[in-house]
Amino acid sequence: MRKLIYSVNLSIDGCFDLSIGPPPPAEDLGNFFINLLRNAGMLVYGRTTYEIMVPYWPNIARNPAGETKEDVEFAEAFNAVEKVVFSKSLEKAESENTRIVRTNVEDEIRKLKLEEGKNMYVGGVTLASYLIELGLIDEYIFTIFPIIAGNGKRLMESINMQEKLGLKLVNTKIFNSGCVMLHYVKQ
Repeated sequence: MRKLIYSVNLSIDGCFDLSIGPPPPAEDLGNFFINLLRNAGMLVYGRTTYEIMVPYWPNIARNPAGETKEDVEFAEAFNAVEKVVFSKSLEKAESENTRIVRTNVEDEIRKLKLEEGKNMYVGGVTLASYLIELGLIDEYIFTIFPIIAGNGKRLMESINMQEKLGLKLVNTKIFNSGCVMLHYVKQ
């Protein structure tokens, strides 16, 4: 059985959206994100997050001129991994190795978790929040940027948990940029 891991970037004050900007430039941070993708068996997105990632990364993979080495490697790793997008409104997938799922999210995730293979990573906020409420997220990787955004969509602000969710810290990393990664598993 493979795990479902929630990986998200956020500001110190818990904001997750484009208002926090790109990560500060640092080779170690770029390599961390590249390795996450290379070790992923599948990326799980809702429509909004998918449309942020695509066509941006596939375009870099196709036209790498002028891009950083880390961006090109990330784009290539992104293209290589299988993607599942949950959407009722997205008409077609605009990237390789991508399928759109319009059926019940909970049933599909439970089915995917039972399959053999590398772990699945979910990104974004809305779909991830729903999966947290359902208790389907096994691990959490928070990468905190050294920014106080002051406004923007807050991480897990719409979650209505029936009970508290206990997590155990299993790994941390401080990057040269000042970003901090916190890796938790569900207890």
